[in-house]
Amino acid sequence: MAKTWTTLPTEILRAGPELSLADVDPASTPGFPGDKRYAAQVLESGRDTLGELQEKLFAGSRTGGSQGNVLLVLQGTDTAGKGGIVRHVVGAVDPQGVAHHAFKAPTEEELAHDFLWRVRRELPGPGMIGVFDRSHYEDVLIGKVRRLAPPEEIERRYEAIVEFERELVEAGTTIVKVMLHLSRDEQKQRLTERLDRPDKHWKFNPGDIEERLVWDDYQDAYETALRRTSTDAAPWFVVPADRKWYARVAVQRLLVDALAARGLDWPAADFDVELERTRLAST
Repeated sequence: MAKTWTTLPTEILRAGPELSLADVDPASTPGFPGDKRYAAQVLESGRDTLGELQEKLFAGSRTGGSQGNVLLVLQGTDTAGKGGIVRHVVGAVDPQGVAHHAFKAPTEEELAHDFLWRVRRELPGPGMIGVFDRSHYEDVLIGKVRRLAPPEEIERRYEAIVEFERELVEAGTTIVKVMLHLSRDEQKQRLTERLDRPDKHWKFNPGDIEERLVWDDYQDAYETALRRTSTDAAPWFVVPADRKWYARVAVQRLLVDALAARGLDWPAADFDVELERTRLAST
């Protein structure tokens, strides 16, 4: 897969401390020289690579090996393509090795605890790829935009998130944080499609229109959150999302590289293979 990219997503999409979302074109395809058709081929060819790496991760944890895992954090505005990433990228691997959770508005029980309490309960187990479809970052995004928490609490949460993720990484978790960067015009087009198609009505939320009225506030909240919480241990990647095909191949590559960096291999047999072959032949 290396020749597919002129510059790898881990390099070209990484958010730095001076990130400006206004400087990132949501319709661009950084580092990827192909078109939609080529992207479909790349996505298909990458399925086997991703699937094998995921199986090695899972197998190792089930045979007493590494107890580490991978956590994919997906953030983005409504219609940014989080569901498509889950279906077309993560959906290509064995589902028994995936733990998916979509964070909604907190319940009364969850509100009675610190904001990270409910997040810790959904962390992936050993050998798993965890997927957070929205995450603890909602508490510094909608929390800031809608003033659901005072400014000093939002500030505290940035620091708490950095420390929380540092602890996860030290415990063996590889964190891949993806912000799907969608343009306002493209979101309007996708929402319009949901209204035009009866089979998409179930996806439409009238509240999405209200959220569009504070679009700039959300962009500012995202920019601040990414700047404050993109660290060497758990960096953010800003993935242009107007072209769904680009977002999918980019996230697939980020996941492949994250898993490959763990140096995964098949666990060695804890029995005499030839002896068992002889025993099997005699039955």
